[in-house]
Amino acid sequence: MAALRAAGAALLRPRAGPAPAVLGYHKKVVDHYENPRNVGSLDRNSKNVGTGLVGAPACGDVMKLQVEVDENGKIVDARFKTFGCGSAIASSSLATEWVKGKTVDEALKIKNTDIAKELCLPPVKLHCSMLAEDAIKAALADYKLKQDPNRESNKESDKTADNA
Repeated sequence: MAALRAAGAALLRPRAGPAPAVLGYHKKVVDHYENPRNVGSLDRNSKNVGTGLVGAPACGDVMKLQVEVDENGKIVDARFKTFGCGSAIASSSLATEWVKGKTVDEALKIKNTDIAKELCLPPVKLHCSMLAEDAIKAALADYKLKQDPNRESNKESDKTADNA
C-alpha cells in the first residue's frame, strides 16, 4: 500500500517545465493527498454522528464524510474515506479540517467554490469540490435526522394533510 501511495504521489507532483500548473496538481492538493487529514470512521450508529455518502458516477469518485457534533451543536470531530483521484481526496481532507469547530449552521455555509479556490482546482476537477460540499450536507442532514427521528413521519403526515 505504501508503494502504491508513493507511486501515486509521484504522479501527482507538479513537474518542472514551462507549464507546471497544466502538467500536475497544485502543491496544496499534493499536500492533502500525501498527508490526508482525518482519515477514518466514526461510529455511524452514534446519535451525535452524521454520515454522508456521495458519489460521482461520471468519474467513479465515492466520498464518505462523518461529523461528530457535541451537545451545543458544535462539530468536534470529522472523518472521511474517499475512493477517487487526488483532487477528491484533497477536497475531502480539507472539508474535514474546515468543519471542525464550526456549528452545524456554519458548516452548511461551506461551498464547493471555497474548497476549489483554496486547493486551486482546475475546472475539470471542480466536481471533486462539489462532492465534498454534498458530503458535508449529507452528513449534517443525517445528523439532524437522528436528532428528531419523528421528522420523516411528520413530513409524510403533512403531505397527507395537504392532499386531503
